[in-house]
Amino acid sequence: MILASGSPRRRELLGALGFDLTIRPADIDESRLPGEHPRELVKRLAHEKAHHVLDTNGVGDDGFLLAADTIVWMGDEALGKPANREEAAAMLRELSGRTHHVSTGVCIICADERGSLGESSFVETTDVHFYDLTDEQIAAYVSSGECDDKAGAYAIQGTGRLLVSGITGDYDNVVGLPTCRVVREMARLGGQGHDRDLLSTLLEERNA
Repeated sequence: MILASGSPRRRELLGALGFDLTIRPADIDESRLPGEHPRELVKRLAHEKAHHVLDTNGVGDDGFLLAADTIVWMGDEALGKPANREEAAAMLRELSGRTHHVSTGVCIICADERGSLGESSFVETTDVHFYDLTDEQIAAYVSSGECDDKAGAYAIQGTGRLLVSGITGDYDNVVGLPTCRVVREMARLGGQGHDRDLLSTLLEERNA
């Protein structure tokens, strides 16, 4: 599979499922358009990333190309990666005791055995609920450095999980990619042109 993303978390999630990945990050303008909803933004960016890589690299030997983009947001406000630790602390204070959303836009392009292209685009959203955080807890987490280069200034797969009281939706989506839905969409797109049943094949291989 060609992965049109440089995200190490997406590489880890897909690698854990057994996918052989070729990394081809897409260099595009990721600016938000005026009035664009966060869910619309990630869906558009995933589509643009996928087609940028498709135009330059094709779909790869196994016929699959995947692009994704993730955003953390509340209301109409997008919470990107903090520029510094002071900004990270401010983000965590804003998230404290509240529910925010993590949306991932995904675009999958598949070539069948005749070379015809199929495509699927979707957005998966998970609600993340934070505990009320004290200034001391925020300072301790920020000083750990785990907040650096993380959208929303936390990593749920790390010690950032201690900030989270619960989630509604897909956990992997918060990490960076809704793997369950991705695999099912790949299986639907691939049909008989690839594995007899992609999901069954992955389950067998993981349990071998």
